[in-house]
Order: sequence, then structure tokens, then C-alpha cells
Amino acid sequence: MEDKKTRVLLAEDQALFAQSLQVFLSNYAKDDIEVIGIAANGQIAVEMCRELCADVILMDVRMPVMDGIQAVRTIKAQNSTVKILMLSTYHEEELVREALLAGAAGYLLKDISPTELIISIRALNSGIMQISPEIAKSLVQKKYVDEGEKEQNEEAFKWLNTLTKREREIFALLATGADNDQIAEKLNLSLQTVRNHISTIYSKLEVKNRFEIIRLANKLK
Repeated sequence: MEDKKTRVLLAEDQALFAQSLQVFLSNYAKDDIEVIGIAANGQIAVEMCRELCADVILMDVRMPVMDGIQAVRTIKAQNSTVKILMLSTYHEEELVREALLAGAAGYLLKDISPTELIISIRALNSGIMQISPEIAKSLVQKKYVDEGEKEQNEEAFKWLNTLTKREREIFALLATGADNDQIAEKLNLSLQTVRNHISTIYSKLEVKNRFEIIRLANKLK
């Protein structure tokens, strides 16, 4: 019996970007991710999500008719289980805050690498919030939370500021339960390189095993 694929809806008004993203996901993540459609604005995304039973939506922020944030509110009110990942060129802190408060499961910038995007989609199934490191750092620095909460957020996002781009990719895979062989295959790395990166991650995050990695990742929920 085949594993169920994650059904992904793309909500993006720039047709060329949406089509390129669809082609990439269809070519490089076809084993576990299925793009079920493209919505040109937030209103269409609301309708298509309901009709096509999407598991994950990659949602642009600025779109005509209905913007991404309003679409998140509407969709989450109708279906609390769907996971919505904002994918945008805009990183203004207020937009990020509104999206997360509306119910988005993360906020990534469009300059993310294709490999990181695939990892982020997969990580959503483990309940790990996906936020671009630059945005996470800004959210902490701008003090959107009171002082009592700030310490907790700084701790939760600390790893984002200490890990390199490659280490973040490996961290995300570790957090979803991937073993060394799976990580090496997914990232096209040698086993020894993976072991070296994991050792560095353990050292930076001051953890001893994968259980502690998962526990740390859960702080981002």
C-alpha cells in the first residue's frame, strides 16, 4: 500500500512563479508531494481548498481580490487541520505577525532554496513551525511579545541564529525522524559529511541525541 501523498495547493498570482514551483515539486518531490492546483488569488484558494481537500497551502501574501492573510483566516475557520505556509517576498514584521496570528504554520521568503522548501513542507507534517531565520531573528528583536515571553521566544529560535543553511536543512530532517542514510540521500551528501554536520549541530545546540533535537524543534510549534 502506497503512503499517502501530501496534497499541496499553490496560491500565487504570479503565473510564471507558480508554474515553475509546480514543475519543481512535481519533478523532485513526486514520491510524497502532489500539487493539486494553482489559485490566482485568495478567494480562489478558499474555494479550491474546500473542493480539493488540500493538506498544505503555499500562500502568497499580496494577491488581488483577497490577500493571503485574509485567505488564511477564512480557510482556517473552515478547516483547522489544513497547514498554510506563507511564501512571500515581503518580510515586514507586521505582515509576518498577522499571518501567524491568522493561523499560518510558517512564513518563508521566496529566496529560499528549492531543497529547503521541500524540507519545510515535509516538516509541517511533524508540527514544526517554519520561519525564515531572518524573520525569526527580527520577530525577537522587535519585541512583539512582552518581556516574559521574549525569553521563551529567544530560546525557541536560538538555533536558527547559530546553524548554517546546510545545518538547518539537516536539523529539519532530524526533527522529522530521518536517519543518516535518508538525510544523505535527500541532500545528496556522503554519510561521513552527514555525520560531521550532525556532530556540529549537537555541539552548537548543546544536545546529546536525536530525542533532544526533536524536543528543541517542538519549541517552534
